[in-house]
Amino acid sequence: MSSRTFFVTQEGPANALALNKDYSHVVIAGRNVFKVYSIEEDEFVESCNLRTGKNLNLNFSCNDVAWNTIDDNILATAATNGAVVVWNLNRPTRSKQEHVFIDHKRTVNKVSFHPAEAAWLISGSQDGTMKCFDLRTKEATRTFYSNTESVRDVQFSPHQHNAFAAVSENGNVQLWDLRRSDRCYHQFTAHSGPVFACDWHPEVPWIATASRDKTIKVWDLSVKPSLEYTIHTIASVGHIKWRPQRKYHIASCALVVDCSVNVWDVRRPYIPFAAFNEHKDVATGISWRGNPHTFLSTSRDSTLYHHVFQDASRPASKANPQGIGLNCRGDVAYACRVNINPSRSAKFSNLLRKGAAQPSHSEQFCQALSNMQQFTCKEPKETYWFRECARRYILTGRSLADICDHNAAVAKDLKRQHVSLIWSIVKTLYSNKVGEYNQPTPPGNISRDESVPGGGVGGVGTTGAGTGGGGESLAGTGIDGDQRSLLGAGGDTPGAPMSGDDETETDETPEQHLNGHVGHLVGGMMFPAQGDFLFGDGELDPLSIDFDRIGLNGGVFVGTNAALDMQQDWTLPSEAFPLRHEIQDRSPPPEQFPNHGSPDMNDNETQTISIEDQPTSVLCVTSMPRLMAWDPSQTMVDMLKHHAVMGDVQTSASVLLALGERRRSLVSLDEATQEHWLLGYLDTLSRHRLWEVATQVIQLAWVPSVSQLNQQSTTVHTCCARCGKPLLRAGWLCDRCHCAEGAACSVCHQVVRGLYAWCQGCAHGGHLFHMQEWWANNKQCPTGCGHICEYS
Repeated sequence: MSSRTFFVTQEGPANALALNKDYSHVVIAGRNVFKVYSIEEDEFVESCNLRTGKNLNLNFSCNDVAWNTIDDNILATAATNGAVVVWNLNRPTRSKQEHVFIDHKRTVNKVSFHPAEAAWLISGSQDGTMKCFDLRTKEATRTFYSNTESVRDVQFSPHQHNAFAAVSENGNVQLWDLRRSDRCYHQFTAHSGPVFACDWHPEVPWIATASRDKTIKVWDLSVKPSLEYTIHTIASVGHIKWRPQRKYHIASCALVVDCSVNVWDVRRPYIPFAAFNEHKDVATGISWRGNPHTFLSTSRDSTLYHHVFQDASRPASKANPQGIGLNCRGDVAYACRVNINPSRSAKFSNLLRKGAAQPSHSEQFCQALSNMQQFTCKEPKETYWFRECARRYILTGRSLADICDHNAAVAKDLKRQHVSLIWSIVKTLYSNKVGEYNQPTPPGNISRDESVPGGGVGGVGTTGAGTGGGGESLAGTGIDGDQRSLLGAGGDTPGAPMSGDDETETDETPEQHLNGHVGHLVGGMMFPAQGDFLFGDGELDPLSIDFDRIGLNGGVFVGTNAALDMQQDWTLPSEAFPLRHEIQDRSPPPEQFPNHGSPDMNDNETQTISIEDQPTSVLCVTSMPRLMAWDPSQTMVDMLKHHAVMGDVQTSASVLLALGERRRSLVSLDEATQEHWLLGYLDTLSRHRLWEVATQVIQLAWVPSVSQLNQQSTTVHTCCARCGKPLLRAGWLCDRCHCAEGAACSVCHQVVRGLYAWCQGCAHGGHLFHMQEWWANNKQCPTGCGHICEYS
């Protein structure tokens, strides 16, 4: 028996191999190779090449090969053309072909000899049938129909003389009796994908199956099929073989990806017990040499290997003894290995330092002790913020200003200052109250008959509420909607509120309101606040100004219908306070030079008030800046996208919902992005079980694909409480027994009108309040049917 690993290279890849009963010879078979080797001490010696001669045909192209378990001279191959070929190595002629069975209609996948009957040969084919051949009569004695697309493997049972197992393309395992070919005596589904191989355990009534679903399963067939072990691999498994004299060890090779031959301990399902990595391509066949220490394998890399178990690598020894895990809630679990005997471990370390040889790997699991610690993380702030904002936000039912104020207060209370600021900005830009923003129009000359109905003072270069007497403030002038209503702007009677501005009324007098502002503009004159100039006994009454004689153009006040009426005394005192002593400086005051330092203005940009012989003490306004048009929609879109990118889709979706129809001004924000935000917000709400908030969002949604979510899967199928027949028509009347018990409450026996609680298990129910009271102290149905209703 050889004690080292060696190999031989072939002309082409082999699909299968088989050993004779003495384990002294091996046969390999493939599409282009068919040879017999004798196994010497440290090499393979070719003893027979069966692929010779002039009449080479598809009978020599093999998918599988089997060596007779009793007669060393008989071989059988499964040909790709559907033939089952029997070979006799004792034939004196050059061709060793004994007989060809052509009973199958498609490719034969597997052939297997009976372990005790030398003349029995069974095959499994792509045509979904299995055939049992008798080599003495040279005919197929029985045909077994699997009713599947193909049979991948067939194996005689070593425990029952007349039993064999077959695995199929549909994931089923069938157990057959040779004496009954009409149907299998047992069938069960083993895998979710095609089963490629099976192998009976030589000692216990177990059968192992290998599948495309990357698992190897061990089934106990002693009573009825029950799953004992499951091994998880990294690739589809093509071949498996139990290891002799080792109850829990099984070898496997993959169909793709993995080139190693792995030996598994079925009690450890994730890490191979040993691995052999000599092949450069996937292995196609494995066979043990009758002992647990050596086996043979062939591969697509055209090599045949003789493996010695002591040369195997041990993946388990390379595994990290520490591990860490993190769940979705942020909890951390940490596991590490703990030495059982520290003194023994130290002694072993000293031996290694002295150069002692390391002990060989044991084939049994070593005793180990591990310790695991779990660290529970408190709820993240982001989760708390999200839930509280979702519960406390107001998205509809009030004015936009109230919604923004409330939501800003909620965000500020949760210490989210930046979100609170966002809501305040939304209120400033889009609210209907003071400070409302209106879309600007191109500036132009405004006459009394065009843009300012009634000859009142309108907004500079604006239309809409500002020109019609709305509550808009005049930017750059200091006059807001409240002052204009008091001053009679818009052509109404002096002091009367403007149309559409009821919500901005105030109880302040004009004098009180003017004294609280600096630089108020009234009727074309600039009134300084208290502390700069006093009007004395003859204080100018702003309500006495003839607003019908004054217009506005480009920020400069001009007469519209007649020259400025100067009958009133517009002269201001030279000093704001009475002089205590004579001013020594006799230099003229700066107001005597009204045009000093003022460049000439273009007629298209501004017009100045021209008054002959104007007193030097009159305060004149020579020019005012033109209001520039500004559209905040792009800034708002950028802000919403920024929050969405940062993961705060709640703010982006909530602002859009609160804006209502005003969101149409955000023309650069496409509907697909809005739909994405809404669906993302709904998904997060669902994961936090905030169903009411999610329903409100769906109701307020303007995107059809989102607003129709509540119209899907809204049907609840009920059944009759007496006979259990589904109620197909509307109402609670049963079509079979004509009973209407379902409409009555199981507690008070009265007809339920309103909310109804119904159990899908027993079909009984009743008033929601009554059922809550009942289930608070009971688990079974109140009707006495015995059903344990689940309610939460």
